[in-house]
Amino acid sequence: MEDYHKPDQQTLQALRNIANRLRINSIKATTAAGSGHPTSCCSVAEIMSVLFFHTMKYRYDDPRNFNNDRFIMSKGHAAPALYSMWVEAGFLKETELLSLCHVDSTMESHSTYKHQLMDLATGSIGQGLGVACGMAYTGKYFDRSSYRVYCLMGDGEMSEGAVWEAMSFASYYQLDNLVAIMDINRLGQCDSAPLQHHVEKYQKRCEAFGWHAIVVDGHSVEELCKALSQPRHQPTAIIAKTIKGKGIPGNPAEDKIGWHAKPLPKDMADMVIKDLQSRVTNSSKHLYPSTPIEDSPPVSLRNIRMPSAPSYKAGEKISTRKAYGMALAKLGRYNERVVALDGDTNNLTFSEIFKNEHPNRYVECYIAQQNMVSVAMGCAARERNLVFASTLASFFTRAYDQLRIAAISDSSINLCGSHCGLSTGEEGPSLMGLEDMAMFRAIPTATILYPSDGVSTEKAVELAACTKGVCYIRTSCQDSAIIYNSNEDFHVGQAKVVYQSKDDQVTVVAAGLTLHEALAAAEHLKKERISVRVIDPFTIKPLDIKTIMDHTRATRGRILTVEDHYCEGGLGEAVSSAMVNESGFTVHRLAVSHIPRSGKPHELLKVYGIDRDAIIQGVRKMLSSSTNAK
Repeated sequence: MEDYHKPDQQTLQALRNIANRLRINSIKATTAAGSGHPTSCCSVAEIMSVLFFHTMKYRYDDPRNFNNDRFIMSKGHAAPALYSMWVEAGFLKETELLSLCHVDSTMESHSTYKHQLMDLATGSIGQGLGVACGMAYTGKYFDRSSYRVYCLMGDGEMSEGAVWEAMSFASYYQLDNLVAIMDINRLGQCDSAPLQHHVEKYQKRCEAFGWHAIVVDGHSVEELCKALSQPRHQPTAIIAKTIKGKGIPGNPAEDKIGWHAKPLPKDMADMVIKDLQSRVTNSSKHLYPSTPIEDSPPVSLRNIRMPSAPSYKAGEKISTRKAYGMALAKLGRYNERVVALDGDTNNLTFSEIFKNEHPNRYVECYIAQQNMVSVAMGCAARERNLVFASTLASFFTRAYDQLRIAAISDSSINLCGSHCGLSTGEEGPSLMGLEDMAMFRAIPTATILYPSDGVSTEKAVELAACTKGVCYIRTSCQDSAIIYNSNEDFHVGQAKVVYQSKDDQVTVVAAGLTLHEALAAAEHLKKERISVRVIDPFTIKPLDIKTIMDHTRATRGRILTVEDHYCEGGLGEAVSSAMVNESGFTVHRLAVSHIPRSGKPHELLKVYGIDRDAIIQGVRKMLSSSTNAK
């Protein structure tokens, strides 16, 4: 090819030397740890050598520099190979490798975000390419910069559907700054990968998805240099035929089943290391990475605020899902790095309002929710964008693995799930998000914001923009009355007392649609001379348990929770678990107790016992029980 300048023999030998030192250090580290995947590290040695010392442009002393080329190790179990490569670059000391898997070490068996060399955690394979797509999309369309994105994948993860979602996304958006290097080493965890070494089949599949696919000998540094130097007009797949355990000859570990996730015993490791060291030739040539082009714009995502207070009027009605779309578009006017993603549901989530107003910052991910979450992580990486991704609440369940990896990666992404609960109505239970709070409550870094009107929704979007970690905003279909003043001050973890008197007998905690049912119930009970206090938690996680408990004490310890969610894992369980070690409280819970059916929202709320009448009956029952107890 005309643009290819073949490296001289000294350079090629230096790359081979680096590859063998990578093998040596990976074996040393995993044997010392008694854990790890040395055979997987050995198969990628030449790929890593060529990538980091011939192809990629980066500042080795500043791994997170936003001008650097990006590297994602999707086959995260080969993390020791990456640590070893950073030893070669001079960023880590060789002795640091021996702390692999130690409880106080930043170097773990699978790469995590604890080390600044990583942009995300990997290990649950099949997710790296989606994140790389988000980085590449940002580089091409938001940063408009020259950095490239490289993703190293294993053949095992090619069975994951999320990989092909990402392949489709990259082709559709012509991400010519994205390169996937596929380590086709034939062997998986327990058996051979489905296509084994039939690299031509991988090539045809990649080409069918609109990628330029090149087959190479993955242990030939010259072939790798040539393939990675080709001009690109579409996403590129380097299909590298490799040998698992390459460089460990004369024993069962090279190209043999049964050595996945097994460190070499010390005597075997010593023998192999000695053999590998004999292959490292004396060379006076030292290779250094090329310096990146500094053409990425500076970005600030700090102190992002709405340009003005909400403009809703008392008595006005709007659904929280529409209020979300309006708030997101409004936030986008204030900061040009606010971007929105959706999965072909923008007319339901109302992210279409953002799309219409800021079309160049809207990313359509189509019906591929797993990939959408991964792309969101990639777009948010290195604090390049403030990302909001939306779809129906029920659809986030299929992306749960991506969500937990986002948390492990310390990724700051904002997610909005619409059509939560019974308000989805005629669409039926498959589209009712009735388990979403349970799902997000189980994610350690997650914040769950559950607004109940237009004002609190706009405040939730603003707060999510300023909150680290995974933020989830839960929205509903039905129009609801505005209950808050535009100047109401909201904070994460702060509940609101929306209805009270000095004679209150029961505290009712409700959110979203059920908050309005609780207020209607309170008005009705007032006519019966029964006073109740109504609290809007606003944030389900973290829950403002102090406010809830203080006000419940004022109502003689009686508390009723009501939620448009299954019994398991929602608001009621959050309140109950927070009070488990407290005495003097009686908790009664109203929730959707079993799988519902289609119907009008108001009918469903009644049938499944979370409407105003059910709340009224619940309050009466609590008071009756208290009277009988006396």
